[in-house]
Amino acid sequence: MNRRAALALALCCFLLPPAGAEELNLASQLLEGGTGVLVIGALSVLALAVTFERLANFRAQKVAPQALADEALGLWRAGDYEALAARAVEDRSSLARVLEFMAGHPRLPLEALSARAAEIASTELRLQQQKAYALNVVATIAPIVGLLGTVVGMIEAFHVIAFNGMGDPTLLAGGISKALVNTAAGLSVALPSLALHHFFRHRMINIGILLERQLGRLLDEVRAREHTWEQHRAH
Repeated sequence: MNRRAALALALCCFLLPPAGAEELNLASQLLEGGTGVLVIGALSVLALAVTFERLANFRAQKVAPQALADEALGLWRAGDYEALAARAVEDRSSLARVLEFMAGHPRLPLEALSARAAEIASTELRLQQQKAYALNVVATIAPIVGLLGTVVGMIEAFHVIAFNGMGDPTLLAGGISKALVNTAAGLSVALPSLALHHFFRHRMINIGILLERQLGRLLDEVRAREHTWEQHRAH
């Protein structure tokens, strides 16, 4: 037998189930997991709901739309603060809330205006990130619930040993299966939730940088306006 044939035979022996083995029924295994699997299932539904909501609403177009920033810059240069305030009320994005404040206080000194605008922007970003916090909760709780189910399953297995001895290993299958299913279910929900939590944190940083740049353009106009006023006063 050549090497290729031997390798193919080895792969077949590894991938194919042994004779007489039953196919793994995932649904039945999960049903045997008990209450822990039900709790983990509820956590997975929560994680999916939060993920879809954040993917739909936590985007640059929703939080800091570039079109609004460009329009706001033109209105600010024209000194049309009332139109800017009205436009911000219509949009209701995080950028719009900052613009609404700036349009209502166009004569504030640069330092005060910049500090308050940065505070509002920071609050808006934290509120956006807070909506994804449930993913962190799921990533923390799901493996703990799985661990609890694992402990319960092992207790059941040792309970069987205590009353029936080690004569029939098949009697232990139920408890051991329950333990492993809970562990696998908890980790299967926790790992994607943790990854998504960090994904949205990374997205928040990118959107925060974009928002900072947009506000920086407006604040540069304020700085230029103050410089012009100082020159007029000097003359």
